[in-house]
Amino acid sequence: MMDTYTLHRGTAPLLISLPHDGTVVPAGIHARLTAGAQRVPDTDWHVSRLYAFARDMGASMIVPRYSRYVVDLNRPPDDMSLYPGQNTTGLCPHLQFSGEPVYLEGQGPDEAEVGERVEQYWRPYHRALAGELQRIHAIHGRARLWEGHSIRGVVPFLFEGRLPDLNLGTAAGSSCSAALQQRLESVLAAQDRHDFIVNGRFKGGYITRQYGDPARGVEAVQLEISQRIYMDEDSFEYDEAKAADTQLVLRELLVQMLA
Repeated sequence: MMDTYTLHRGTAPLLISLPHDGTVVPAGIHARLTAGAQRVPDTDWHVSRLYAFARDMGASMIVPRYSRYVVDLNRPPDDMSLYPGQNTTGLCPHLQFSGEPVYLEGQGPDEAEVGERVEQYWRPYHRALAGELQRIHAIHGRARLWEGHSIRGVVPFLFEGRLPDLNLGTAAGSSCSAALQQRLESVLAAQDRHDFIVNGRFKGGYITRQYGDPARGVEAVQLEISQRIYMDEDSFEYDEAKAADTQLVLRELLVQMLA
């Protein structure tokens, strides 16, 4: 089978999913992208590096190889909008976060190609993610899923103004217990390095909503980070000093996920 993702199996009841970390675009698709889109600017840059410390905490981690421009792993396979009435990007995006086209004129995928991409790239990731949650739950009697995301702090096409540094999403409280959400909010409120919001513009994507099932002992949380707090948003370069500072609060959040 094509190597579409990597899965690190840990020992703790925590799985970290990083569905937009991939940067690879197959040559046949890459040739059809606009020059700007070929840089895959809407990647959640370096999040697997940012969260690498979590492996030492015993967390499992699943990371895709391919870009969200191939298929967005955090969208439903039927491409229903996650944010009705708001600008967003789809399962096989035609628009960048800038509002500019992803594809050259007339080069976007048709329905059949979208279906092929779902089978080839989307389903393997989700089978692995669901399987790992099942494995964790069987061992520990519970499973916690952390959805790690990042985005430019100012994206007028998607939201007004400046996005807070840390954007916690629990599908408006439905994807995890009230107690877990409260503990996570307490961590954010106890620090003054970064501003934050809970269930604001980013409430949690398909994965958070689909897999979070607190009644069954599976709790899911999404964190959307503004990229300015760990990297340079224009060059896409990782910033070690900023990242180390950001990792302090990320570690505290993950400690509460495991509590």
